[in-house]
Amino acid sequence: MAKQKVAYDEKAIQTLDALEHIRLRTGMYIGRLGDGSHSLDGIYVMLKEVIDNSVDEFIMGEGKRIEIQRDDSQVSIRDYGRGIPLGKVVECVSQINTGGKYNDDVFQFSVGLNGVGTKAVNALSSDFEVTSWRDGKFVRASFQRGRLTKEKKGRSADTPNGTEIRFTPDLEIFDEYNWNEEFIAHRLKYYAYLNSGLKLTYNGKSYQSRNGLADLLGDELGDEPPLYDIVHCQDEKFEFAFTHTNNYGESYYSFVNGQYTNDGGTHQSAFREGLLKGVNEFAKKNFAGEDVRDGIMGAVAVKLQDPVFESQTKNKLGSTEVRGWIVPAVKDQVVRWLHENEAVAKQVLEKVANNERLRKELANIKKDARERAKKVAIRIPKLTDCKVHFSDTKGARREESSIFLSEGDSAAGVIVPSRDVFTQAIFSLRGKPLNCLGLKRDAIYKNEELYNLMRALGIEESMDGLRYNKVILATDADVDGMHIRNLLLTFFLWFFEPLVDKGHVYILETPLFRVRNKKSTRYCYNEKERDEAVAEIKSAEITRFKGLGEISPKEFGQFIGEGMRLQSVAVGRHSEIAKTLEFFMGKNTPARRDFIVDNLLTDVA
Repeated sequence: MAKQKVAYDEKAIQTLDALEHIRLRTGMYIGRLGDGSHSLDGIYVMLKEVIDNSVDEFIMGEGKRIEIQRDDSQVSIRDYGRGIPLGKVVECVSQINTGGKYNDDVFQFSVGLNGVGTKAVNALSSDFEVTSWRDGKFVRASFQRGRLTKEKKGRSADTPNGTEIRFTPDLEIFDEYNWNEEFIAHRLKYYAYLNSGLKLTYNGKSYQSRNGLADLLGDELGDEPPLYDIVHCQDEKFEFAFTHTNNYGESYYSFVNGQYTNDGGTHQSAFREGLLKGVNEFAKKNFAGEDVRDGIMGAVAVKLQDPVFESQTKNKLGSTEVRGWIVPAVKDQVVRWLHENEAVAKQVLEKVANNERLRKELANIKKDARERAKKVAIRIPKLTDCKVHFSDTKGARREESSIFLSEGDSAAGVIVPSRDVFTQAIFSLRGKPLNCLGLKRDAIYKNEELYNLMRALGIEESMDGLRYNKVILATDADVDGMHIRNLLLTFFLWFFEPLVDKGHVYILETPLFRVRNKKSTRYCYNEKERDEAVAEIKSAEITRFKGLGEISPKEFGQFIGEGMRLQSVAVGRHSEIAKTLEFFMGKNTPARRDFIVDNLLTDVA
């Protein structure tokens, strides 16, 4: 049946005020919503936006401590800066494009969203309160879902200057959410690393740093010793630190005006280039970039007056002019440091030479793998591709591109007829993949299935060739499915950790139960939802889905469509990855068995 046409006339034109627009188009302002299970979920962005304003005060030399409290869902942030000018308190937290960030003399290196951040927090909170103290006077304003409900002015002679904001993320926007203490602590540590001398307290625990980005890398490394002492260089507008580890690939932590740029950008690229030039100039060689940087762990932070980002949430810097001064600055500092530290410089060059040797050895293995693959099939076996790819230089839907890694032909047979042919691809696995824990890189090129998986993803030569924005693990909800999922996660974390760090790897959540009668059908993702559905639907038939192949393609389409549930794979500290993999995928059988027994769910009907 054809859709009825809707008249496009004056009545179709809508005008939303800023508050309505923020609540309707939330993703434009804070990125993803989420439920608090991922560090980039909206509630953490809201927390960041408020703290950013307090950090801006510290950067401008006003206020050396920030106090954060969380009581259930309500969060409060108190700084001891200048305080919002009392005559503009309401406007600064409720009117878009109002604030001091536009005045470069007042805020030279702002980290906030320039007149948007706190307003978005206000609009997306069920309750929001701001108090500003300045020179013995104060103004307090209360809001509900962005609308002013109360304003109070008065005197408070003994209260230090500063601003306090309290907010509660709105359940109308976020549905259900839970705060993750580890994510909050991680974010507060970053603020401390980037602002030496600033003290942040959260529910009584303090976060401070004396050595900036060197402390950041030291914390990420944990008990894992670097190959040499962390190199650390800093000036007024630029700071970087780096060392080499025994891990594969490159890991970076990059920041602009205190903002963590998860996807890097021009400052990170310039840092990588400057590091290569510095090592080559010192060594009087022409090492390849991958040889100098394989195993590198680095951090770079810059302060810019008018940074250009590639999205509203500022995950990637696009300012091209920074290359002109970052590259030579890094190169000069690296050359100087290598000359001043001869013993460590020798270790660096030994690491680079070893990388070069291994790369050349691996090149022959890659060549053999390519020739072997050509003999089997011209096309990549078990790949059902889509039409739009993340690696496309142009394309409005490249960010939507995804690939499902399914468990066997049965699951693939359900996904293929249900998918969006433009953006969703499927790679069907043949049984259980190789356990990659502790293996060298040549192993995955000698393994036919993993090599074909790399080819499908476009990462057999470099992670820069990634063809899909989302790599989705779609395994069955049984013991074998869990094992295959863990083997795939081991593969990515051991050899391609940056893909996980950058948020490209996901787990598909599919319903475990179908509860239905002749009038109603409910799909349930856990036992609680199942029990609620059984209580509401009388004389219900309950089906337990153990494999994706048990769901019909007609049913399955809704689970990978607009309402698709994805759990993003995230890692905590870098040093925890090897320990976690060793525990779950290594030979630590008795301890792992005890863990499984102690944590076994009893309600697994």
